[in-house]
Amino acid sequence: MMKNYKTRILSNQEIAPDYYRMKILAPGFGQHARPGQFVMFRVQRSMPPLLRRPFGVFRTGFLPADCDGMPEKEYLEILYKVVGHGTAIMRELHSGDAVEVLGPLGRGFEPGDPQREKILVGGGIGLVPLFMLAEDRVKESPVRLLMGGRTRDDILVVTEFERLGVETYVSTDDGSLGEEGFVTQMLERKLRKYPDAEVYCCGPLPMISAVNTICAAQNVPLQVSLEALMACGVGACLGCVVKGAGHTEEHPRYLCTCKAGPVFHAAELDWHALGTPAADSCEGCKS
Repeated sequence: MMKNYKTRILSNQEIAPDYYRMKILAPGFGQHARPGQFVMFRVQRSMPPLLRRPFGVFRTGFLPADCDGMPEKEYLEILYKVVGHGTAIMRELHSGDAVEVLGPLGRGFEPGDPQREKILVGGGIGLVPLFMLAEDRVKESPVRLLMGGRTRDDILVVTEFERLGVETYVSTDDGSLGEEGFVTQMLERKLRKYPDAEVYCCGPLPMISAVNTICAAQNVPLQVSLEALMACGVGACLGCVVKGAGHTEEHPRYLCTCKAGPVFHAAELDWHALGTPAADSCEGCKS
């Protein structure tokens, strides 16, 4: 159930160069949030940036009651990278600052077959929607996370996944952490070992496209979480439209990432058209 939370920040911490982790007070949010959903975030104290920014929900939880008798606090947590004006403002926020959050929004991941291995593939902030999925699936299925980044600074929250019981593998382009190379190389090896696995992916578009190529060639079920430009998050602005499978000029098939997604089965998408500007990256990651 979607709700607009006029709330406050509980904490906002830098976890790697330019990467931050923010806890936001959100009573009742966790009972409605599903793995892969997102929120639209706005700073209340200033007018610019005028539009809300989308951010995937990393996790939900409770802060315990303190020694002064204050009750436990339910929160949602987002991770973000500082790359523009909006996220630069967010970096300066502190505990107690007022913010506004709309959510949970969008279609999340489907759980898949509990009898099949789960392989999660993520890069950078693309790890965000995979955490709640791992938390949910590890109760029933073996879960393996393949985590990639340009350098060690792009490898986030490894220990959080490991605490869930997720088998975690790391690769970096420069070899500064884990093995040197692309995360897709690890995926090819894992699928040779676990050919009946189901794959879930989020990250930069070139990585997602490469994962789709690998999975399609081996007939492996794949769900992807797309990042897209969006201003509203509820299907009104049409700023996050992508082309669906079977799209033609005579029979157009457009899908709003915020409503039909952000999670899609790979077969639902027109992969030849995903390089258009509307599908390159989300506003939250550009702000």
